[in-house]
Amino acid sequence: MQASKLTAEHQIFRETIRAFIHKEIIPHIDQWEQQGEIDRNIWKKMGDMGFMGLNYPEEYGGLDLDFYYSLILCEELSYCFSGGFTISALVIQYMSAPYLLKYASEELKERYLKPVIAGDMVSAVAITEPGAGSDVKQIKTTAVRSGDHYIVNGSKTFITNGYYGDFFITAVKTAPEKGTKGISLLLIERNAAGVSANKINKLGWHASDTAELGFDQVQVPVSNLIGVENEGFSYLMAGLQLERLTAAIHSLATADSALQYTLEYIGQREAFGKKLHDFQAIRHRIAQMAADIATTKAFVYQCCDLQNQGEYAVQDCSIAKLQASELAVQVVSNCLQLFGGYGFTEDYKIARLYRDVRVGTIIGGTSEIMLEIIAKMTIDKVNYEPNKIRLT
Repeated sequence: MQASKLTAEHQIFRETIRAFIHKEIIPHIDQWEQQGEIDRNIWKKMGDMGFMGLNYPEEYGGLDLDFYYSLILCEELSYCFSGGFTISALVIQYMSAPYLLKYASEELKERYLKPVIAGDMVSAVAITEPGAGSDVKQIKTTAVRSGDHYIVNGSKTFITNGYYGDFFITAVKTAPEKGTKGISLLLIERNAAGVSANKINKLGWHASDTAELGFDQVQVPVSNLIGVENEGFSYLMAGLQLERLTAAIHSLATADSALQYTLEYIGQREAFGKKLHDFQAIRHRIAQMAADIATTKAFVYQCCDLQNQGEYAVQDCSIAKLQASELAVQVVSNCLQLFGGYGFTEDYKIARLYRDVRVGTIIGGTSEIMLEIIAKMTIDKVNYEPNKIRLT
């Protein structure tokens, strides 16, 4: 991103969100990590500051700002040493609520989008199933029309905000015989009769709730249909680029936070009569990580430019997500090594980062899926249709 793209107003916003994080979030992170639950009051505080609706229209309570504000928010949240908290925030604003803005009726926007932006409700997106991950067309959850309702049966898994959230943007089969052309999106409330949720015990992201959901004869009003029936697959594909871009920003900022944290440690720790940062082998390892982060950051920022321009940049966002998530795993692992035995203890936050960063190569499409998308566009000359629908 050209330096001119970030204005004085952007920098003021960075300082504002950073001060907010240090006051309202970081003091509570350890507790949230230990209890496996984020205090819902934080969403209201963020909503009151406008942080939950940066790119959303003012008519729904948003601030209608450019995407660079979201870039800054994603980066700063990623420096709080809790991937679980950060992903919960990103799922609300960039991975679930956008479907309401772009496709939902005005009634649904009034009842659900406005409260999300205000911080009064927590949203989730429910796509993945026990037998269908990256291959969305294989989902089995069905929604059968019965009068003024759909009857939903099935299950979902690995759903962030699925246990403590208020509602899910849920992918269902309304015409199973039509494959991807028979998928729809329904808004299903967490407390609806027949909905069950079980928390998943995870390797990392302990602060966030990740749930397995069950739908047993759940009655969902037809008015909760998001967009047009059987058009859900195209909606999901259009939303993936923003999801992958924000995931890339998060991964990269996590890598940088690990590096900065490690620099503080090796500047204080001594071995054989000198500081760790004075050993050439360590200096060169640090230099290589800094170089890798800088070059990847330049590309991710270029993708942010495309997002701000409303471009449907499938290949670019896939590359960004692939490179940033794989690099983050590598950097955090290298950083932990420099802590020696202390890196293997909970006394140092590098251990938490090590657990949290690993899932970055899986969420939003695995690295293998990213590689296949890039291969199709590079080798097979597949040209995904541009989609000019924007979040802003």
